[in-house]
Amino acid sequence: MLPLDFTIDSRAAEPLYAQVTRQLRAAIAAGSLAPGQTLPPVRALAERLRCTPGTVARAYATLQQEGLVVTRRGGGTHVVDHAATPRPWLREAQLVNSLERYLLDALGQGYTPAQIEAAFGLALARWRDVAGSSEVETPVQHASLAFAGSHDLSVEALFRLVGRGSTHPHISATFVGSLGGLMALAEGRADMAGVHLLDETGEYNLPYVRRLLPGQHATVVNLVTRLVGWIVPPDNPLGVRAWEDLFRPGVRIVNRQRGSGTRVLLDRQMDHLGLSGADLIGYAREEATHLGVAQAIAKGEADLGLGIYAAARACGLDFVPLTEEPYDLVIPAEALERPAVQAVLDTLNGEPFRAVVDALGGYSVEKSGSQARV
Repeated sequence: MLPLDFTIDSRAAEPLYAQVTRQLRAAIAAGSLAPGQTLPPVRALAERLRCTPGTVARAYATLQQEGLVVTRRGGGTHVVDHAATPRPWLREAQLVNSLERYLLDALGQGYTPAQIEAAFGLALARWRDVAGSSEVETPVQHASLAFAGSHDLSVEALFRLVGRGSTHPHISATFVGSLGGLMALAEGRADMAGVHLLDETGEYNLPYVRRLLPGQHATVVNLVTRLVGWIVPPDNPLGVRAWEDLFRPGVRIVNRQRGSGTRVLLDRQMDHLGLSGADLIGYAREEATHLGVAQAIAKGEADLGLGIYAAARACGLDFVPLTEEPYDLVIPAEALERPAVQAVLDTLNGEPFRAVVDALGGYSVEKSGSQARV
């Protein structure tokens, strides 16, 4: 028997077959439908729910694709017996059901799919940062791509979307800073690097590519333009406004790691101001990501840190914009035509990526996809 509250609503935005699928999945995950139990015949359930048999048949087919039910010719549709099959099927069904509840609730509150995707990415990135994981991998492994470079929330969003594309490349992403990414390219340890390095000439990225990849041809593709500034506690209690606020006595900062583009930017500004690391409390404390900087400030361990707006927003902090900078992808010529690289570029130029990045806040996609060759 199905739960008594098993109903569908023809006025809801969710398709009827999806409503049937969701409730059956929930019943299986909760144990209301036991392993081996036979589901109602398609026509019988359609009559009970006052929908077409095709709606129920599509729901059953979806559950069979998920490995939760099995249909035998002449024997009806049964809940899979998990005593004889791997438990991950059930665990995955429970996870999907839980996430689906949050998704529908968020949609009901008026959030767009892109805003929900962005929020999920922020939460996942924040958890990964707390857990100390520096790698992001897409789950399907038909092709491979090794990425090394600076951490950015837009990069994580890009790779999540790439993993859902038609070619499903497997991407191993390691966040080692902009300089570390270019060195990985130079040493043949990566196929793509993510960089945002300000040269003393005032130009971003291209001078570093020429110096660190001498004699090599590469394509530099703009991913995003992002706001960089001071991440500060809520309501900005110190009233921080400019680079010169580093001069304030007693101000505690939290820094990014050596080799990161943000560290290069901070050090260059300190040179202009006549400051050294010895002048700043907390200069030696290093975080590998922007979220790490934001979390240190959220915990009260520092008064400010240089980072991106999206990280401040993710941790409920205030942000003082100082400059805009391009975040670029550097791709060696020999890797440019690889299917996995093309999948990344296709996703970068797609509307779903642009919508998610816009929902993150603090980014511009006006120049995204533009290319320069060196």
